[in-house]
Amino acid sequence: MDNTNRRKFVINEETALLLRGLIIGKVMTIVVIGGLLWWFLRPYTLVRRSAVSGQSSNLALVSGSTFNSVANVPVGSFNYGGSTAWAPIRQLVDSLIQSDRPELKLRYVSPTEGSPSSSAGIRMLLNGQLDFAQLSRPLTEEEYTLAKQKGFTLEQRQVGIDGIAVVVNPSLQVPGLTVEQLQQIYLGQITNWKQVGGQDLPITPFSLNLEYTDPVIFSAQTDVNKQQLGSNVKYVDSTTEALRQVSKTPGGIYYGSARAVVPQCSVKPLPLGNNPTELVSPYREPLVTPEQCPRQRNQVNTEAIKNGSYPITTNLFVIIKQNNGQQEQAGEAYANLLLTDQGQQAIEQAGFAGVR
Repeated sequence: MDNTNRRKFVINEETALLLRGLIIGKVMTIVVIGGLLWWFLRPYTLVRRSAVSGQSSNLALVSGSTFNSVANVPVGSFNYGGSTAWAPIRQLVDSLIQSDRPELKLRYVSPTEGSPSSSAGIRMLLNGQLDFAQLSRPLTEEEYTLAKQKGFTLEQRQVGIDGIAVVVNPSLQVPGLTVEQLQQIYLGQITNWKQVGGQDLPITPFSLNLEYTDPVIFSAQTDVNKQQLGSNVKYVDSTTEALRQVSKTPGGIYYGSARAVVPQCSVKPLPLGNNPTELVSPYREPLVTPEQCPRQRNQVNTEAIKNGSYPITTNLFVIIKQNNGQQEQAGEAYANLLLTDQGQQAIEQAGFAGVR
């Protein structure tokens, strides 16, 4: 090899070594920076992936208690059921629980007679068809007594809060209702929208059949049954049917779980208040109009529901059968899972307010 070629070879080799060193240096810098970021961020964010209605969604969890931190979770298959208000929790939250704690197999059971409800859930629990129940109202004294007669006691553990929202036909022009006005509408004492600041239009109230649900717009101290409601109340079998009827009835009105009715495109949610000057929206402002939906949807005002400024709410309870057996252990474990930081955040993602 002559001197010229030898110099070219040496120069090329030195250039290659220099380039190799630069590349290695950059790679090491990236690795170091990435490692530092991972170290500082890992305590703060945990991302769980879940499948909801065939779609994948991210659930970010601020550092705290998780499903995996709950002790004394029994191994086996357990039956549960109850209020239809719990359906979004069963779909979203319970699927996450099953992913993280597969030893606790949750099996939803519908009533053999009638529609699912809080009352049906307690009845099935007392009859041994469920291992624990999900209610959207407190237990009654009669239910506590029936349990004692069967040799065990019942414990109710609150895990969330649901708002009760009122929806009307989108064409209706009314600023909102007080709780008293809403009650008078369903008692047949207010029958025209002009009586509450709307147009001259007959009111058509829709309600679920009271044999399978509770009139939650009335206080627990008010003894109201189907016979006492107004003769103009129309009964339906489901919230879906009620929304369909309200959307095609100009004077239609319906109340139900905020999580179920507020995001719907075919109806308009109304603000409620204890007096006309303090109306609170069940949705996050501003109101999404039917023309904007479904590109955008109204979101539940969980902050107002949680802080108590929204006037009508119901509590979500896990009902535990205290019999010193696996049923009690399963109910305790399920409630504890929902009360973790991960469970509470998932409950809020499902459209409810947490209790922590």
